[in-house]
Parts: sequence; structure tokens; C-alpha cells
Amino acid sequence: MGKTMIEKIIGWHTKGNVSPGETVWLDIDVRTARDFGGPNVVRNLLKHYKSNRIADPKKTFFTFDTVAPANNIPYAENQQFCRTFAREEGIKLFDVDKGIGTHVLIEERIVRPGITAVGTDSHYNILGAVAAFGQGMGDVDIAFAFKTGKVWFNVPNTVRINLTGTPPSNVYPKDVVLFLLSKFGASGLLGRAVEIYGDYIDSLPLSGRITIASMGTEMGLISILLPPNDHIREFYKGIEYREPVSDPDAKYEAEYTFDISKLTPLLSAPFEPHNVHPVSEFEGKHIDTGFIGSCTNGRYEDIRIAADILRGKKIKDGCILKVVPATRRVYKQMLKSGTLEELFDAGAIVSHARCSGCASGQLGMTGEGEVQLSTGNRNFKGKQGKGETFLASTATVAYSCIFGEIREPAG
Repeated sequence: MGKTMIEKIIGWHTKGNVSPGETVWLDIDVRTARDFGGPNVVRNLLKHYKSNRIADPKKTFFTFDTVAPANNIPYAENQQFCRTFAREEGIKLFDVDKGIGTHVLIEERIVRPGITAVGTDSHYNILGAVAAFGQGMGDVDIAFAFKTGKVWFNVPNTVRINLTGTPPSNVYPKDVVLFLLSKFGASGLLGRAVEIYGDYIDSLPLSGRITIASMGTEMGLISILLPPNDHIREFYKGIEYREPVSDPDAKYEAEYTFDISKLTPLLSAPFEPHNVHPVSEFEGKHIDTGFIGSCTNGRYEDIRIAADILRGKKIKDGCILKVVPATRRVYKQMLKSGTLEELFDAGAIVSHARCSGCASGQLGMTGEGEVQLSTGNRNFKGKQGKGETFLASTATVAYSCIFGEIREPAG
């Protein structure tokens, strides 16, 4: 019987032939810990192992991105604790100047199609954007992966989604993934792997693929795996990897087909990502702040969309737009292209590369009564402060900030 993408990847890293429901010991190609969770990983290793704590230092990494640089003493101490351990063990550390860990791993091509990777990040399944298996796990599991190079895993069922048609010009990958959230909610596909196909998916650059894959967590999925396209093959040109392609006779638990040709811009209203509505339903609602960034929409292409919309215009007085690039490389693109200057001239606040809004105390927090329109992936009550956060595309956020109220971006 044919295999799905995730069954092939797991099979390549275990006994060979796997089926849904099996529990397997999975070889892990890349093991990481960030500044959130990383200190506990180190403490577990120091507590239980006197020596030989790391199975393979070349496959092991730290990525500091949640509170970067540290803005309080406990985080500063935790980060330095991990730095010291990394030096002693010969582990590569991407420090607070590099950006969001999963994005950095992709940019450095440490993560490639067909590999397995785990880390202390609930959105680690974002790696499905490049057809890799990525999974966020707790600090005990990650400590075990550091020590042994393996984790146990239950092979999930796979669901296939086919997207037909081309969406209108004011509809972006964020709208598409919000549409899928509206169809399945937070638990309709709980614990499944999803493969998405269609001409639209084939056309997406890395940035759009990352946007869609990053919200698999909000759907309760193991992963959204997007089959490699020409953009991905060009990105990894010259790098050896194994492309996971589902077999023609692969068995799916279910298959769905959706026409996205008439899709309109969407948003998630507080306080759940799957509380999805057309932007038009909230047209005219006052907003205090806009936020563009996060692992979901922090790529250069995302920020460039905002700059194009804001060129020659001003953010409305009384409305604040905050922009945070995903990585240092993205920031450099903004500098070289003039994007940073355009955003500055429009009145935006542009910060350095990091996770930002999802981490307490970072750019993107809200106060009680504040209404924020954000490109992030979560709007749970209290997640980004005591205010109300709506989730939307970069275009919707940028266009709305011109008026200080929610507006559907022009087509």
C-alpha cells in the first residue's frame, strides 16, 4: 500500500514501513531548544547525566527568539545559563540577534525537505512548509532527544485537502488558512497530518507556505505538510535532500476539496483563532494598534506588502503600527530595498528580529480596552495582554491602520 508524506518521512527515520496508529522510535535529524524551555532542557540533562549528554552536537542547536534580547534579569540569566552549556558541549547557538528559530533553521538550510526535527516551540510544525516533519515538545522530551537523538511518536492519520481556483488579488495565504480554520475549527482534524494540494499551493513562495503551515497548531494538527514546489527546489538547490512525495495509492483518512476562487479577506475575532468572519463584517470597527510579524507573517514578502500599501500614506493619528521582521536576514532585505524607510515615513514602529507579540513583555502586548489587529497566529484572552486581538493578513492590517479602523483591503 502506498504511503503519505508523513508516513514516508517517519518510515525513513525508523523501521521502514509504518502505518497510522503505530508507536515508533523516531530518529531525529535536528534537535533544538529556545530561550523559553531551553533552560529546563539543560537542567534535566545536568540532573540525569554526568557525561555524554549530547548524542550529536552537530545536530543540536539553541535558538533564542522569545525574549530577545532579554528584557528582565530572569531571562538574561536563563539565556546565559544555556550559552554556557552550549559552549561546554560544543553546540551551535543562534543568539538573540538572529530571529525566530524555525525561520533561521530554514534560512540556514539546516532543515530540509524530508527530515525530522523537534524543539521547544509549539509552532515547530511550521517546518511542514518545506515538507519536513517538525514537532514541538516539552522540555523533558527535548532533553531526551538531545541525549539519545530519538523520540517516541505515534504515526498519525493523514487527511488530504485539495484547493481549486485562484483567489482574488486582495486574498492572501493568511486568509486561506483562516478559511481552513473556519471549516475545521480547533479540533475537527485533531492529531492528524494534513497534506494540501492545488495550483494555488504550487504557486506559493516560501513566505506564503510558512503562513499556511504555521497555523497547523491552531487547528490541532500534527502538521500541515505542503509538497515541494519549484520555489522550494530552487531554495535548496545544491543541497542534498530526499523529497517526500505521497504515492498515488496512498491511503487518506479523509479527503476534502474547496474552491477558493471567491474567497474574501477574513479575520479571526477575539478570543479564538477559529472564530473566523469576513473582514467586511467588522468594517469600521476602531483599532488602537496594528501588528505585523510573528512566525506566521514575518517574512520580507509579508512586510513588503505592508510597505506597498502604506507608500505615500500615513498611519492615522492615534493608531500605532508595530512591525517585527522574523529574522536578521529579513531585516537586511528591508534595509537594502528601502522598505524600512517607507514604513518609517508612514509612521510605523519597526523593531529588530524576534518572535515579539506571542511572548509576554515584548512588542505587541495590549492593555485593557485596547483593540489590536495582528498578523499573529493566536488571539486567546490574555495571550497578548488584556486587550482584544483580531487576526488578519498583512494587507488587512496595513490598510486598516491608514484609517484607524478595520477595513477590507482593496483588490
